[in-house]
Amino acid sequence: MDVVIGIDTGTTATKGIAAAPDGSLRAQTSVHYPLSVPGSGRAELDPLALRNAAVKALIDVAAACRENGDRVAAVGLSAFLHAVVPMDAAGSPLGALVTWADGRAGEQSERIVAEGRGKRLQARTGTPVHPMSPLTKLAWWRDNDPETLQRTPRWGGVKELVLAGLADAPYAVDLSLASGTGLYDIHERRWDPEALDLAGVRAEQLAEVLPTTTTLRLRPDVARAAGLDPGTPLIIGAADGPLANLGVGATPAGVAAISLGTSGALRTVVDRPTADKAGRLFCYALTEDRWVIGGAVNNAGSVVRWAGQSFAGGFERPGAEGEDADERDAALLIEAQGVGAGSDGLLCLPYLLGERAPWWRPGLRGAYLGLRREHGRAHLVRSAVEGVCQQLALVKDSFTAEGIALSSVRATGGAVASELWVGVLAATLDLPVSVADTPEGTALGACLLAWHAIGELPDLDAAAELVPLGARTEPDPVNAELYARLRPLVETSALAVQDVVKELDRLAPQPLPTTEKAVDDAVQPTPR
Repeated sequence: MDVVIGIDTGTTATKGIAAAPDGSLRAQTSVHYPLSVPGSGRAELDPLALRNAAVKALIDVAAACRENGDRVAAVGLSAFLHAVVPMDAAGSPLGALVTWADGRAGEQSERIVAEGRGKRLQARTGTPVHPMSPLTKLAWWRDNDPETLQRTPRWGGVKELVLAGLADAPYAVDLSLASGTGLYDIHERRWDPEALDLAGVRAEQLAEVLPTTTTLRLRPDVARAAGLDPGTPLIIGAADGPLANLGVGATPAGVAAISLGTSGALRTVVDRPTADKAGRLFCYALTEDRWVIGGAVNNAGSVVRWAGQSFAGGFERPGAEGEDADERDAALLIEAQGVGAGSDGLLCLPYLLGERAPWWRPGLRGAYLGLRREHGRAHLVRSAVEGVCQQLALVKDSFTAEGIALSSVRATGGAVASELWVGVLAATLDLPVSVADTPEGTALGACLLAWHAIGELPDLDAAAELVPLGARTEPDPVNAELYARLRPLVETSALAVQDVVKELDRLAPQPLPTTEKAVDDAVQPTPR
């Protein structure tokens, strides 16, 4: 049968799949690479390893398609947001690729916000001013290495890097990735002059911005290596978050997608670029007339993993000897189900890795409030789950403030295998939650967008009928009311402890050591 190959370049692996028009998977592969942590707060990737992984994933999936007797009708691309890499005029990298998880630009982010420019820039570019964004990363270069900033012919991200390896095309980036740079005016559809000035770069150093459905051509050598017809359409594609919505069928009005893995995100699709008045939501393109708004949180499954490492010493149960971390975390979550909603008066601020949405304040730190002698490990774990879900509910409240009503949620990611996570999520959001059976949702989204680009999927909302869903979990009305009453305390508490946290940071003799494993635990395998 005819299939489309989707290549999804992620933070720790590039995944490739082949999908039929009905969304069914015909082949898949994964190519991994290590994340480098050259210093505290830094997170980088080898750009050549990233590019080579995309080529290898394409070759491997194309070979599987031939074995299946399938014909490849097109190739679609997905890439993670908020990366920066210096490149020469031919598209070859001149240094490491700095990922979204890199926090070196904290000072630049804080200064832009303190100058009163943050909300104005976010309203125009759709991207919060935060150390994750290319705007602030380039501002860091401007402050610390201005000579390199100016003499580098090109500054790009993941898509520009991958296209230079796969495509016989000009220096280009898709509208979706451009809308996540903090440098692109999503309303005027141009690189933003004020943002460029703050970043210290010129428009000619950045890529040409193309619609996400643009058809390019594979490089002849890549087509030969993959055994593909050199005329096979290469669809430039979009960013991972918007494509994740498409991949789980969360494109109709009122349907939201939640990615709940190591970290998390809540997103919904609107029909035009939207800037919320409070500056709490991002807005990234899926296509020229479909846009994804939402918020990403740094802390989700990583908080339970931390709890398991910290609180589960001596945790024993029949058959538990030698169990791995996933099994241990699952056992802790089952134990935490024995605690009632609200964790008997225990409130967790789960900001172990700082936080993004809805406040975009990188200096936030975690805390437990209301801790009493009666609280045990199960309370600490359940309270952590509730804290994460409350943070996502605060993002949903930002939708409500903008008049965007949600009717249901499609959830994906490793955490939603837990009954506790799904139940608390439904109650905090006060919405029914269905788990989408799409383990490679982002790559599937790249395939579906490619089918759309070649005219085989005229209506993107039809994706909602292609994605199988598990049982629907309705919110418990009593728990939903309790969580709604508790939620204002989350924001009040998070803001109240900030001065204390800053003083604690100042008094600390040095930053806590950062290991590669710590950053691997911090990165998000699910899209933002």
